Amino acid sequence: MTTQLIKSSDRGYADHGWLKSFHSFSFADYYDPARMGFGPLRVINEDKVAPGKGFGTHGHRDMEIISYVLSGELAHKDSMGNGEAGAANAGVIRPGDVQRMSAGTGVMHSEFNNAKETTHFLQIWIQPDHRGIAPSYEQKHFDAASKRGKLRLVAANDGEAQAQGAVTIHADAKLYAGLFDGAEQAELALADGRLAYIHVVRGSLNVNGQDLTAGDALQVREASRLALTAGRDAEVLVFDLAA
Repeated sequence: MTTQLIKSSDRGYADHGWLKSFHSFSFADYYDPARMGFGPLRVINEDKVAPGKGFGTHGHRDMEIISYVLSGELAHKDSMGNGEAGAANAGVIRPGDVQRMSAGTGVMHSEFNNAKETTHFLQIWIQPDHRGIAPSYEQKHFDAASKRGKLRLVAANDGEAQAQGAVTIHADAKLYAGLFDGAEQAELALADGRLAYIHVVRGSLNVNGQDLTAGDALQVREASRLALTAGRDAEVLVFDLAA
């Protein structure tokens, strides 16, 4: 097993006034040739959006985009009709929600914080298996009980996502979310040749003997399992990725 610890303080940072953003990988004006992604995982941005502010309409293509809200709320509107009055998907995401947008051949969207408090969320990009798919959108809620002391699958590719109630991503990747405190612990088996990326959202946690605190991440290669222990008010995202 080989591991690489990425400390929270090693991330890129941008302060736009209304938006404060930490970049785990190269993004926008932050560029590090050694931090261009990990397997198909391309972006993890930890964003704080001021009340009444947000990202105006802009386009994406050929990317699986996941939003994970930690506090506050984020209103999403797109060219597929999500977020419009009477649409099947209201487009507002709150803590516990996982939103997935497959940009595919191209989609325009906006994201705004219409609440009176700062919205704190993670924006995640995963490179798809195939380019040029039809754009699509999905949103599901995973309550705290489903993640307490365990790793809950929240995103996966077709078959497993449908079987376990996760959102569907068009990539060879799985995303788990977990909450750990005190004696709570979990293990995750990894198939041969898989990569794992562990991002601690808040609190602190020990992963395979490595202590991590909020904003830290651990890249893992050539491991057969992950052991998560010694959590202190920890929330964590774990990615199981193709090499």
